[in-house]
Formats: sequence, C-alpha cells, structure tokens
Amino acid sequence: MREVEVSAVLPVYNDLAALKTAIPRSLETLEAIAPGRFELIVAEDGSTDGSTEFVREYEAGDPRVRLLHSDERLGRGRALNRAFTQALGSIVCYYDVDLATDMRHLPELVEAIRDGNDIATGSRLLPESVIVRSGGREIASRGYNTLVRTILGSSLCDHQCGFKAFRRDRLLSLIPSVTADHWFWDTEVLVRAQKNDYRIREFPVQWRQGEGTTVRGTDVVEMGSAILRLWWRIHVEKS
Repeated sequence: MREVEVSAVLPVYNDLAALKTAIPRSLETLEAIAPGRFELIVAEDGSTDGSTEFVREYEAGDPRVRLLHSDERLGRGRALNRAFTQALGSIVCYYDVDLATDMRHLPELVEAIRDGNDIATGSRLLPESVIVRSGGREIASRGYNTLVRTILGSSLCDHQCGFKAFRRDRLLSLIPSVTADHWFWDTEVLVRAQKNDYRIREFPVQWRQGEGTTVRGTDVVEMGSAILRLWWRIHVEKS
C-alpha cells in the first residue's frame, strides 16, 4: 500500500457536472502539494444523476481516486465522518465540489496543518477575503456567524466555509461528540474544537457563490435552531 499523507474529500450529492471539473483540478493541485502521497475521496451521498458511475469509472483508471458510495442519503455531516474515518492520510481536508473557494488556497490549507495546527479553515468574512455572492446570502451569512460568536462563544469569523483541513487523529477524537449530521456539522466541529483548546488557523480566501445556491427561510430558521440546540448540549447536557 502506498504512503498517503493527505486525504482530500469531496462531499457529493447529485453533482455530476461539477465533478467533471473538480476531480481533474483536484488531482492537479494535490499532486503539487503532496506528490504521490495523497488520495482524493469522493464521499458520494445517494446521488441519482450518474455521479456514482462517473466516479467509479474514474477510480478504475486512477488509483489516487476513491469512491465512497452510499445507497441512502446520509447527510453532509455523516458522509464526512465516514470519509474521514476511512481516510488513510494523517492530514484530512475537504472542500465543496463546486470549487467555490479558489483552489490556489489549498496549499496554504494543508501547510497550516503541517505547521502544527489541529484545524485550518478558510474564511469569507475576514477583511482580506474576496467574495462574490448575492446580497441576501451575504446578510444571512454575517447574521448567522454573529449568532455563533455571541451565543456559542466562538472566536472565529466564518464557520460554514466549505474549505477545512484537520489533523486526522485530533478530528477523530472529536467526532464522537459531534451530533450534527448535515450542514451544521462545520459549525459544531469548530465550536467543540475551541472548547477543547484545539489550535485553529483561520485565513482569508477568495470565494465565489456557486450556481443555483439560495438561502431559504426554512434554512435560516433551522440554522438558528441548531445554534440553540448546541448551546443546550454544551451548557445543560454537558455533552
């Protein structure tokens, strides 16, 4: 078995079009970061658009690509947990398949873990960040992150940017306490890591809103409810 230092994960649900760009771009970037010492894991979560078949064909022709398929929908959080548990690298990372965060930041993300941080995360909300998105998304994001800082005591600016890396052993020791199985996973991991004195590096990124992404009223309500539930678990249930 070849040595793997970096395991990169692409969470995927009906993202065939995006995969056709994301896989070759990922392989090119990762090869420059960890030549011959990386794997690209596609955490495919119950897709019905041909994503599974596309990745399986890619996997057959390139040993650097691994497909983790689920017949039933796990949710983003559980799909990531599964991928990180099965990853071979001492450094694990993930980013959104639409490559909303500019891939030129991936070397910096991985290097932050090599430098001794437990977690590294891209931020769309630091003064140096460069972002392109609708006004509605911008307002919702800033409001959400303000609530996380105020209610959950986080010192970070952006909790939901889909561009993060971890020391795998430190992440695996944290995962059993994380209850979120979908979008709130990102926030809960960062909040619990801070409570456990993990060393976290947040850095500005260039980010562009993906096509077809919208914020619904129900999303805002659910995210707010998730913040309150996590506060309750930390302060009342002590979990």
